Amino acid sequence: MKIHRRKFLTSISMLAATTAFPINAFEFGKPKKLKIALIGTGIRGTSFWGKRLVDEYSDILEFVGLCDNNPGRLAYGKTYIGTSCPTFTNFKNMVKTTNPDLVIVTTKDSTHHEFIIKGLEMGCDVLTEKPLTTDESKCQAILDAEKKSSKNLIVGFNYRWSPYATKIKELLQNKSIGKVVSVDFHWYLNTYHGASYFRRWHGLMNGGGSLWVHKATHHFDLLNWWINSEPNEVFAYGDLEFYGKNGPFRGKSCRDCEHAPNCDFHWDITTDERSMALYANNEQYDGYIRDNCLFRDEIDIYDKMSAQVKYTNNTILNYSLTTYSPFEGWRVAFNGTEGRIEAWQDIPYNKTSTISEVEKHTKEMEQTNIEESQYEPMILHKLWSEHETIQVEMEKTGHGGGDKRLHDKIFRNPEIADPYGRTAGIRDGAMSVLIGIAARRSIEKGSPIRIGDLTDLVPKTERS
Repeated sequence: MKIHRRKFLTSISMLAATTAFPINAFEFGKPKKLKIALIGTGIRGTSFWGKRLVDEYSDILEFVGLCDNNPGRLAYGKTYIGTSCPTFTNFKNMVKTTNPDLVIVTTKDSTHHEFIIKGLEMGCDVLTEKPLTTDESKCQAILDAEKKSSKNLIVGFNYRWSPYATKIKELLQNKSIGKVVSVDFHWYLNTYHGASYFRRWHGLMNGGGSLWVHKATHHFDLLNWWINSEPNEVFAYGDLEFYGKNGPFRGKSCRDCEHAPNCDFHWDITTDERSMALYANNEQYDGYIRDNCLFRDEIDIYDKMSAQVKYTNNTILNYSLTTYSPFEGWRVAFNGTEGRIEAWQDIPYNKTSTISEVEKHTKEMEQTNIEESQYEPMILHKLWSEHETIQVEMEKTGHGGGDKRLHDKIFRNPEIADPYGRTAGIRDGAMSVLIGIAARRSIEKGSPIRIGDLTDLVPKTERS
């Protein structure tokens, strides 16, 4: 037992030199459970990194502390997660009192760096929800803190773990289309999910660093992993021309808006029991309004975005993010020296869907073990040959089945080798956010931004 626990506490230090976990990084003995402290009891913290861990892994881990600056949300979060651990409104007090092995950070994006750095300095390994952070200065501070610490940082990317994304990686890794020379990747947020970002703190640049960082970090991490190289230079365009001050009218919140009968985007939060219990019922503590008007004047992020990224191995990426599409889904195409791969998810014109656009994001975020498997196609088209349709079995819940696979790898099956290198370390987290940060800087300056000029990380031709 002691040997297994020591492996968890020591082998994680190997992350400093690699983008992937050592195989046995989380191999700890069941008789002595891993002690976890969570900071940030919002929707993601209480569900994916809270309730699901209690429900599925209580035999090998335990929560020793929960922390949030909103005492009402903290109390609800404790009940929802199903833990009896103490709660705190001060992070340092929690760590000093509970002495956790692992701190999980699920706070507002702009504060990730604060708790990551404090956790490392106080002798804890840290796992942070994406994105790593929101600007280059905070990113460098995190990199510096990890170098000085005997502990290390993990970034909880889950998209890599879906069977569909993994199949793409397998095809590329096996050189099915030769050397990849260019990639087209387009993500479409619908008017339900996309609009929700502009209602929340994500709509302010100083909260989430824009969707270039908060949302696109998922996409850029996938691309870095698929392409197997690191970004070198970014040129981008972006604007705010639909939400914010561009709206036809505005109100205090959806609950109190006189324009509700005429607004296609009206959302009645009172019909969402979880949002009411977690957010609306606790507004008096911090003033956070979950159903803010998405046409309020203070919104300052972009709602349309497009970028070109040149990778160190000379692959060119064309990327776009749309935030008010009639449907939610994505398309990607890889052009190689020996052919082309085309893949897509949730494009309504390509299939008959049984899930409405309103339900899509809710279904994706569900943390259940109910299997709803289905087959999704992708195209492999080699030069001088007929195209081949490849069917991939996957699920809808938990980010396409990625959530549970990520958890199982970390907490349940660390000894099983992963031929696709899906686990992510601090360098992966940094490289994904640096593309988004560079895109923001490019829009501001009207010129290309070199990734190597943002932090002391030197982009590699091939990922470790």
